Amino acid sequence: MRVRTWLHIGIAAIFVLGCGSAVAQDDDHGHGHAYGHDKPEFREVHESDHFYRDRDREYMHHWYEEHHDHLPRGLAKRDHLSPEMERELVVRGTLPVELRHRMYPCPEDLERQLPPPPPQCAHVLIGGHVVLLNRANFQIVDVFHFEL
Repeated sequence: MRVRTWLHIGIAAIFVLGCGSAVAQDDDHGHGHAYGHDKPEFREVHESDHFYRDRDREYMHHWYEEHHDHLPRGLAKRDHLSPEMERELVVRGTLPVELRHRMYPCPEDLERQLPPPPPQCAHVLIGGHVVLLNRANFQIVDVFHFEL
């Protein structure tokens, strides 16, 4: 009977030690290693100054060239900003009050090709630019300046 008791204790010890190492492996997920946070693509988007990637900027430029003859409000020549007002469009800056009335929605065909905006944010057109704007506090997340 003693051998049987020791056998049960040994099996229980192996089970406990095996479960302990599985729990320890799960602990890594709380330290930025899970969900792709350690992947270069994630770091690139979330640690850089810009939300729009190069391919997004190329698409916006291509879209602008295709629609040059019939641009929507916010991108038309009459909507362009003066150089002083254009300097107010700064990433991580706040959209000045005098420019808030010059915001127009992003056209649907352009919007569909852009990455989804973060929560509380929207792609808007302001004075010849596509601006990713936090609508809650008017913080500018990113700006795409069309080269005219």
